[in-house]
Amino acid sequence: MDLNADLGEGFGAWRLGDDESLLDVLTSANVACGFHAGDPPTMRRVCRAAAARGVAIGAQVGYRDLAGFGRRRIDYAPDDLRDDLLYQIGALDAFARLAGSRVGYVKPHGALYNTAVADEAQAAAVVAAVVGYDPSLPVLGLPGSALLRLAARAGLRPVPEGFADRGYRPDGTLVPRSEPGAVLTGTGEVARQAVRLARDGGVESICVHGDTPGAVSLARAVREALSAAGLSLEPFAGAGNTPR
Repeated sequence: MDLNADLGEGFGAWRLGDDESLLDVLTSANVACGFHAGDPPTMRRVCRAAAARGVAIGAQVGYRDLAGFGRRRIDYAPDDLRDDLLYQIGALDAFARLAGSRVGYVKPHGALYNTAVADEAQAAAVVAAVVGYDPSLPVLGLPGSALLRLAARAGLRPVPEGFADRGYRPDGTLVPRSEPGAVLTGTGEVARQAVRLARDGGVESICVHGDTPGAVSLARAVREALSAAGLSLEPFAGAGNTPR
């Protein structure tokens, strides 16, 4: 089982979350690529720290929405969205290569992630960006989503993901952040949900958000609970790979 979190989401003098401490716990790091969060120095710093720890680096791509942290849906022309995502993957891969690693997978962020669950046009734009850049890259997404379905159809590796710290609706989609119960912060509750998803949810990776209150403690609790349940922790995409 893989354990991932969204990292590198500060920019300039502003930092969000404790990237270094989380990297001591995770097996994969979804690194912001500068459009919804992050900037070049942050990308370089997080890629270097991830590579030094053998943590897989993923491109956390999102809408061009720094002010809204990528959590507001944007209606793009599909080709424009594809090219924005290509730009982000390539930018992060440059810093990953400088660190002696590479981008190993792609994961949409925020509103793009949720939109790609049902919106086939935007899901197809994500898939087109990955196919265009490197069709060996896996795509992380919600089980049953249009994104994973179209990724598989295009010959990409779809990787179903569960969220330890997010509430779920009965249909398997996430509770919107604007509604009660969207974010789980209790250590025991988060750890139990992670184990349940890993055992019964058909997922290959578990996410703990880097901006959730107490994220480092939650990630440690999740890792300990998964290990106690007999699940070994390793990156689904590999780590420490030399650049292509």
